[in-house]
Amino acid sequence: MIKQIQELFLDPTVQKLSVISLGIVVIWLIIKAAQRTIITKIKDNDSHYRAKKVSSFIGYFLSIILLLFVFGDNLGKFTVALGLAGAAIAFALQEIIASVAGWVAIMFGGFYKTGERVQLGGIKGDVMDIGILRTTIMEIGQWVDGDLYNGRIVFIANSFVFKGPVFNYSGDFPYLWDEIKIQIQYGGNYEKVKEILLNIGKEVSGDYTHDAEAKWNLLQNKYRLEYAPTEPMVSLIANENWVEFTLRYIVVFNKRRSTKSEMFSRILKAIDAAKGEVKFASSTPQFQVNINKEE
Repeated sequence: MIKQIQELFLDPTVQKLSVISLGIVVIWLIIKAAQRTIITKIKDNDSHYRAKKVSSFIGYFLSIILLLFVFGDNLGKFTVALGLAGAAIAFALQEIIASVAGWVAIMFGGFYKTGERVQLGGIKGDVMDIGILRTTIMEIGQWVDGDLYNGRIVFIANSFVFKGPVFNYSGDFPYLWDEIKIQIQYGGNYEKVKEILLNIGKEVSGDYTHDAEAKWNLLQNKYRLEYAPTEPMVSLIANENWVEFTLRYIVVFNKRRSTKSEMFSRILKAIDAAKGEVKFASSTPQFQVNINKEE
């Protein structure tokens, strides 16, 4: 029995498997130790996440290198076969290879980070995780109106970053411009309407103005962009039915719905308080009928 065990351990294949097993254990012990002692000290959440992902990737890479190194003496006999098999595998797994390349582009190319709101492959939502092969997104919209979660988790291949545009709603500039349009009857106090909208815009979204302006200035230094006003502004156009006022304002990317709701609530109260100076227009025809009763 002892002799059989000795012969088993003297077998070259068993020795190589033992070296590989021991080497992989050592590699991952070092990776886990680095994650506990070094990576855990990183305060920035995004940098901590990236460092943990990259360290895991290094662990897999070193494991594959160890495997090739141990069995390297036998690989030369199958060079041609491996070349043909490699070409076939590369063709069959081209989507996976593209996804891995997409992961590298995402991690180091600045497409998006975890926690940011993006639209990728026709899906809009917040990035939950960025894996080597796919990005996990908590979806918003679809059957739910507004920028609210619908509860559906979507897994999107990283290769989509090469196949179409990637919309980032919260990257270097975490603000969006939004608009509210209201229709006012002809003959009203137009200056009053403009004053109401401008005051409400400043009251509700004015806190974002200075920070948004500072971040826009940073974008202008980084990219070729024109100046864009971040303060609320009101414009109007007249058509055959009514005078249409547009309030344009800046808002945080994930507060569009709540901000618009607050503004509409204040606008309705302000119009009602105008005591007839201002009236909303309607596309529904209004008729006034007088009925005279004969005695």
